[in-house]
Amino acid sequence: MLRRVPYPGGVNFLRRGSSTPESSVSDEPAEAEDVVAVGAARRNQTAGKGRPTRSRRDAEGRSRGPVAPAPKTQREAMKRAKSLRGDKTERRQASAERRKRMMAGDDRVLPVRDRGPVRAYVRDLVDSRRHLMGLFMPLAVLIFVTVVIPIPGIQNIGSLLCLCMLAAMVVEGTLLGRQITARVRAKYPDEEIRGFSMGWYGFTRATQIRKLRMPAPRVSPGTAID
Repeated sequence: MLRRVPYPGGVNFLRRGSSTPESSVSDEPAEAEDVVAVGAARRNQTAGKGRPTRSRRDAEGRSRGPVAPAPKTQREAMKRAKSLRGDKTERRQASAERRKRMMAGDDRVLPVRDRGPVRAYVRDLVDSRRHLMGLFMPLAVLIFVTVVIPIPGIQNIGSLLCLCMLAAMVVEGTLLGRQITARVRAKYPDEEIRGFSMGWYGFTRATQIRKLRMPAPRVSPGTAID
């Protein structure tokens, strides 16, 4: 059975009758009104923004500015790289300032392995004493000399002396590493201290010549460290 269905705007359409209850038929206009309301709300949001959302690439490109064209020649590339590095005098001044701060023990410029109060305490422990291991680099020079000089007697004496000094350095380094680990754990009980890592850090510090240590020693030999 066909029946006339009113449509908004004054136009009537024919619709086949169904066995749907009257309550469901009466709910259809309410659902249509809800859809129309949601669509109007979305249109209002779009109209309020006034523009589509920019993509991330467009936003980053606009914030960074236009990209410079690629250099056409090697000379142009070297010139651009030099301009990006800045003035040579300024670079030298910045390098000197950074080295000065590193020598002073500023944690902001030190390498990761040298940062923190625990590492500073280990350096003070090592710098407060004189070590046989500090002769490691002169010993390396002595070994090179004994190898170059083609005199068997000097080579034998030099080799024996180098072996004895190396053995003494190994023993001293082992004892120093254990002592450092024990004192650090006693002073910083809440810190996670790895014995081998801390002992090796002290050993490498002690093998360096005192004037070449980085950061520079803060204490003189013979100073008592708590």
